[in-house]
Amino acid sequence: MITTTKKQLVKFAHKGTPDFYSDVKARVNEYFTSKKISHYSNTAMYIKTAAMLSLYFVPYLVIISGLATVSTWVFYALWVLMGIGIVGIGTSVMHDSNHGAYAKNKFTNAFLGGMLNILGGYAKNWRIQHNILHHTYTNIGGLDEDIQTGVILRMTPEKPLKWYHRYQHIYAWGLYCLMNIYWVTAKDYIKIVAYNKAGLLAKEKTSLNKALLELSLLKVLYIAYIIVLPIMISGMPWYHIVGGLVVMHVIAGFSLACIFQPAHVVETSDFAAPDDERKMESNWAVHQIKNTADFAPNNKLVCWFIGGLNFQIEHHLFPHICHIHYPQIAKIIAEVAKEHELPYQVMPTFRSAVIAHGKMLKKLGHSERPVIEPFHLGVVDISMQKAI
Repeated sequence: MITTTKKQLVKFAHKGTPDFYSDVKARVNEYFTSKKISHYSNTAMYIKTAAMLSLYFVPYLVIISGLATVSTWVFYALWVLMGIGIVGIGTSVMHDSNHGAYAKNKFTNAFLGGMLNILGGYAKNWRIQHNILHHTYTNIGGLDEDIQTGVILRMTPEKPLKWYHRYQHIYAWGLYCLMNIYWVTAKDYIKIVAYNKAGLLAKEKTSLNKALLELSLLKVLYIAYIIVLPIMISGMPWYHIVGGLVVMHVIAGFSLACIFQPAHVVETSDFAAPDDERKMESNWAVHQIKNTADFAPNNKLVCWFIGGLNFQIEHHLFPHICHIHYPQIAKIIAEVAKEHELPYQVMPTFRSAVIAHGKMLKKLGHSERPVIEPFHLGVVDISMQKAI
């Protein structure tokens, strides 16, 4: 858990010569310049945005219209679609927007990034956890909050090994189902207090009192439209409303965990830790590529639906580029990585990525310091469509 700022921060090594990051940025910039295209959204992205928003809001409108009373199965199917919609909005719309990658216009990014507030989360918290802590300190114990999962799960070798962790590769999947429910109820409040103590709320230009008030108002609004309004006008009993809500968040939580975790908590991640002086052996860009993996690069449905988050290497090196361009710059990054004799790990399918995550959970549950599998070197054959 983040408890201080300066004490726990680490210092990455200086850029080497030749510098991988400078080279790969130059090549990627050349790609956009030569193609005369923006690194923000395009028409394909706008269409995708409309589709993802519709997946969530159209079923909701049907529910509150009373039309879903025709069948309990239809009613719950609509909540399932909303759960899928949460995943689509979170990975394809909100994610890019909160990175400032969706549009050049700040209002557009703020508006679409604020979709997280409508889905029960809190965008300011998310930006601190994800943009600052995860993207800067990927897989570093005590700093990357994506792997700080309390005492129940062990996702980093830096965390103490407990006897029950030997079973985590079995029970983790059940916990993933509860992830969103925890998020929309308690997590945001816990994180606000922690981030305030660490001096991180200031980065979002807010105070603890202001953030707590804003968050509480957003939670009240969420409860009002997602529970109270359907109970009042949908024509369905309250327990079906609550049941549908749980189904929606179970689907969203499980799916999001299975998308994000296989990109970092896998057998090829090196989980490098700082030395006694809080210095890292690698520079930031090299650290990112050693702790990140792509998966399913040629699966058109996966690439379209999860917002290019299967191209995590590209995203971590270029978070301010809209994911719609990741398939095109992936081969560039792979080539530059090979030239610098750096790893570029790609798992061929979504299934193989989830299995790799499960294997790493098992390793982390059985060994203090699991053996890291060697990365694959070389250029990956990515025969991807022009847009995802």
